[in-house]
Amino acid sequence: MNNYILHLTNEATEWENSSPVGCGKLGACVFGTVKEERIQLNEEKIWSGAPMHLDGTGYREKIDEIRALLAAGKPADDYAETALDGYFRRIASYETAGELLLTLSDAPEAVTDYRRDIDLNNGVVTVSYHADGACYTREVFASYPAGLIAVKLSSDRPGGISFTARYEREGGILSNTAVGDTIMFRGETETGRHTFTSRVKLVTDNGSLTANADGSMTVSCADSAYLYIAIATESEPTLPDAPVWDELYAEHISDFSAVMNRADIAYDYDEALDDIPVNERLARVKAGATDAGLVNLYFQFGRYLLLSSSRGSSLPANLQGVWNPYLHAPWNADYHTNINLQMNYWHAETANLAECALPLFDYMNHYLLDGGRTVAKEYYHCRGTVLHHLSDIYGFAYPADGLWGLWPMGGAWLCYAMWEHYLFAPDTKFLRETAYPYIEASARFFLDYLFEDENGNLCSGPSTSPENRYFIDDNGEKKAAYLCLSPTMDIEIIRGLFEMYIKTEEVLGINPEQMKEAKAAYAKLPPYKVGKHGQLQEWQEDYDEPEPGHRHISHSFALYPGWEINKNTPELMAAIDTTMKLRLANGGGHTGWSCAWLICNFARLGHGHDAADIIRKLFVNSTKDNLFDSHPPFQIDGNFGGAAGMAEMLLQSHAGYLDILPALPDDPAYQSGSFEGLRARGGITISADWMDGRVLCVRLKSDENKHAKLLVNGEMTDAYLAAGRETELLFS
Repeated sequence: MNNYILHLTNEATEWENSSPVGCGKLGACVFGTVKEERIQLNEEKIWSGAPMHLDGTGYREKIDEIRALLAAGKPADDYAETALDGYFRRIASYETAGELLLTLSDAPEAVTDYRRDIDLNNGVVTVSYHADGACYTREVFASYPAGLIAVKLSSDRPGGISFTARYEREGGILSNTAVGDTIMFRGETETGRHTFTSRVKLVTDNGSLTANADGSMTVSCADSAYLYIAIATESEPTLPDAPVWDELYAEHISDFSAVMNRADIAYDYDEALDDIPVNERLARVKAGATDAGLVNLYFQFGRYLLLSSSRGSSLPANLQGVWNPYLHAPWNADYHTNINLQMNYWHAETANLAECALPLFDYMNHYLLDGGRTVAKEYYHCRGTVLHHLSDIYGFAYPADGLWGLWPMGGAWLCYAMWEHYLFAPDTKFLRETAYPYIEASARFFLDYLFEDENGNLCSGPSTSPENRYFIDDNGEKKAAYLCLSPTMDIEIIRGLFEMYIKTEEVLGINPEQMKEAKAAYAKLPPYKVGKHGQLQEWQEDYDEPEPGHRHISHSFALYPGWEINKNTPELMAAIDTTMKLRLANGGGHTGWSCAWLICNFARLGHGHDAADIIRKLFVNSTKDNLFDSHPPFQIDGNFGGAAGMAEMLLQSHAGYLDILPALPDDPAYQSGSFEGLRARGGITISADWMDGRVLCVRLKSDENKHAKLLVNGEMTDAYLAAGRETELLFS
C-alpha cells in the first residue's frame, strides 16, 4: 500500500483549491494561508428551505394530454410549459457553516519550504513552512469517532505560536461570543427556519489564552495550540471536557486508515514524481506526459472523499460531498438524481467502501420513500414511489425547475445502488429489510405508470433523455424539444428495475403475484434500436439533436452502470461504441462527470486506450490543482465516477465471471503494476500483479465458500475459494 500524499507547495487562493477533511456529518476546507489561515466549515444539515406539500390537482389529467400529443407524433413542449406552469418548483440551498480565521501575530513577511499536503491514508491535512529560523506546522483532521474537527498549530521555537481566532459567516448570525476557552457561534439559515451552533474550544501548551469582547480569542506565546470544533443543527454541539490531541489523533488515524488501507491501484511509475506538486504534475500531463502515478493518486483521492463525506448515520454525499463555502451553492449543492447522486456511489462497492453507501440507503428509505409515495399518489394517481431529477434533505420528490425536470426515473435509478450492494455482498437480511422496501415501491409505481401503445408495447412518459433535446418538425419548422415517450434511458432503467425486483421476489417470496405482473410488463417493454449512424438510438425515433456532443450519455445506461448490454449483445455493444465516438467527435466529455462516465463506458467495452485518453482529458480539462473535479465549478461526482472508471478498467464482475485487466491501456505507462483489495460481485476481494501487460498473480478471498470463474490473460479458468482464506493463482 503506497503512502499517498496529495502534495502542493502553494496557499489556496480560492476555495476550490483548498484541502478538504471530513467525517461524514462535518467537513472543513483548509486554505493553508500563512498570515491568516482560513478553515471553511460545514455541517450536513445546514440547509435552507423546508418540507413542501404541493397540490397535485389536475396534474395527472395534464400528463395524459401531453401523452396523447406525443403519441400522435406532435410536439408537446409548448403546451406542457403552459399546462404545467405552477407545478414545477425549486428547492433551497445547502449552506456553509462559516469560517474560522486564525490571524497570526507578527506574521512573517516571507517563508521557505512551504508545503500543503493531504495524507490520504490517514486523513490529515498538514501545512508547514520555515520562517525566521523556525519551523511552523499546522495539522487538521476530522474525527469520525469523536464527531469533531481538530486543529493543531505548533512550532519548534518555544513560545512561537501567537494568533487571534475568530468565527465569521456572510449572513444569518444570531450571536458570536467568546467565554473562557470557547468561541460559541449561533447562526440560522437564510430563510430563518433552521438554527445551528458552532463551538470552538481552544487549549494551549504554555502561553496565554484571552477571550475578547468581539467574540474572538487570542493565543499568545504558546508552544502549541489546539482547536476543537463541533457543529450541530437545532441543538447544542458537544465536545470532550478535556480533549487530548494525542489520543484523538491516534484514534482518528486508526479509524481512518483501517478503511483507506483496504484497497489500492498501483501502476508502476517513477516515484520521484511524488516530490513534484500535483499542480505541476497536472501541467506535465497537459504538456503531453503520461503520469500513471497520478491515476493511482486520483483513485485514492476519490476513496478519501467518499469516506470523508458519507459515513455512519450521516446524510449521503451531495453535489459537493459535504463541503460548500456558499449560502447559495452552485445547483444548491443538492441531490441531483439524473446521474450525479448515483455517480457519487459508483465506486463504493468496487473500491471496498461498501459501508459508505449505507447513508444513501438510509436517505432513500427515510427521506425519499414516503415523499415519493405522496407524489406518486397525488400527482400520478399511481401506487408505489417516484422521484424526479433532484431532491433535498426534506424528501422533495416533485418535478422541479422546468420541462427537463419532467423525468420520473430518479428513484428507479437509485435502486441500482441497493441492488449492487446486495450483489457485492449477498445478505438476505439487507435485501429484505433495506433494499426491498424501495425497490418494490419503485417497481410498483412503474407497473401502474406505464401505458400500452398501439403496437402492444408498454411505454413511459412524458419523459426526457436527461437534459438533452432532439429536433422535431412543428408544422414545417424545426424545433428543439425535451419531452418524448419511452426514451432509451427510460427503457433501460425500467428493464433493470423489473429484473432486480423479480430476482428479489425470487429470493424473498414476498409478493409472487406482483412478481408475475412485473415479468409480464418486462416482456412488453420496447426493444432497443440502432440508428442511421450505427449508434444506439437515444429516442424511439432516429432524431437529430441540437447538441450532438451533449454532456449526458443517457442511452449508454444499459452498458454502465447497468449490465444488460455486454459481450453477449455484440450489436448493441458496437452501437454504444459508435454513440460515444459520435459524442466525442462533437465535443462531448466537456465536464468532469461526463468524462468519468466515458471512462466507465470504455472500460466496459474493453477499450483501455480510449479510457486512458479520457483520463487524460479529465486531468487536462476538468481537474483543479487539489484534484477536485470541475464541472465547472466544482462537482464531486467527477472524482467519484473517475475513481469508479479507474477500478473498472482493472476488474469487472457484472457478466458472471471475474475479468482481470479487462481494459488495460496499451500505453507502456500502464503495462505493469498491481491492485489490492478491489471487490467483485459475489463477495470476493481481489488483488493482482501484472507485468508487460500480462497478469502474473491473482489473490482472492471470498466471504463464503464458492467456485469462481476468472478470465485472465484471455483464458478462462476456474477456482474454488474457501471462505475467509486467501487463494493465490499464478500465471506464466
